[in-house]
Amino acid sequence: MTVSIQSMRYFTTALAHGSISGAAEELNVAASAVSAAIDRIEAHFQLTLVNRFRSRGIIATASGRFLERKFNHLIDEFEAVMTMGSDLQGALMGELRIGYYAPVAPAFLPDILKDLAGADGQVTLHLEECDNDRAQEGFLAGDFDAILFVSDAALPQIAFDVLVEAPAYCLTAQDHPLAKQASVHLKDLTEETMIVLNRPIAVDYYQQMFRTVGHNSAKIAYANSTEMVRSLVGAGHGCAVLNMLPATDVSYAGDRLVAIPIRDALPSLTLALGYDKTNPRRLVRHFVARCLSYFDEAAGHRHIIRS
Repeated sequence: MTVSIQSMRYFTTALAHGSISGAAEELNVAASAVSAAIDRIEAHFQLTLVNRFRSRGIIATASGRFLERKFNHLIDEFEAVMTMGSDLQGALMGELRIGYYAPVAPAFLPDILKDLAGADGQVTLHLEECDNDRAQEGFLAGDFDAILFVSDAALPQIAFDVLVEAPAYCLTAQDHPLAKQASVHLKDLTEETMIVLNRPIAVDYYQQMFRTVGHNSAKIAYANSTEMVRSLVGAGHGCAVLNMLPATDVSYAGDRLVAIPIRDALPSLTLALGYDKTNPRRLVRHFVARCLSYFDEAAGHRHIIRS
């Protein structure tokens, strides 16, 4: 028994909808044809790939999710061959699902994704803002094709490429006395109110940093988004220590900000790109190449402050 591309397409469409009838409507075929395709694939592999619920449609088993990813890869490759012919190597189509670590990726991800979908819109992007744990867990669960995350706490199952080492820097309002200095030491911040990014990985990193210089813990405020940290700093509520530098020196509230190098020898934040290195789809390979190129060139260097 063989599994046809058509059967694979019926199977993956049904799982995407969570419904045999929904897949049949999209594919413009009878529901029985979709159901029969699922039966054929289960018989071929001698596995239960979906659980059927009369009122809730269908839900894939772990084996079903695994085969869904493999089938999507095969369908992408088949359609590229059929539609692009001699232009096969340049064919970019399908869905690209990216999970990204919230505090850093918005500074550069839009530039990397620019024109990726092409003029004819054959690529659909799905972007999810995550904390570091969710990005990694989502990748292992098959929710993402690639993740941008902090590899200092990488799970051993995830293969990744390091994109950049981002040293810590001090952020102040433009009219703050420290803004006039070429650089600072952490001890210069011991009496400053610090606005701390309250995100997993980040909060422990910054708190440990301040403890080493004896900062007064009562003079710390927490915000769980980078833009709120920047806006509070711009409004004069305190200073912050961050790692990735946005392309703008203006906060959401319209205040000017100044990024100052820190002279202390501090651990950097390691930004990495996680993806399946064994057999990535063409679209994933293209995205990976763009990420690596971005940080190898001057465009990526503008997000780094070095002492």
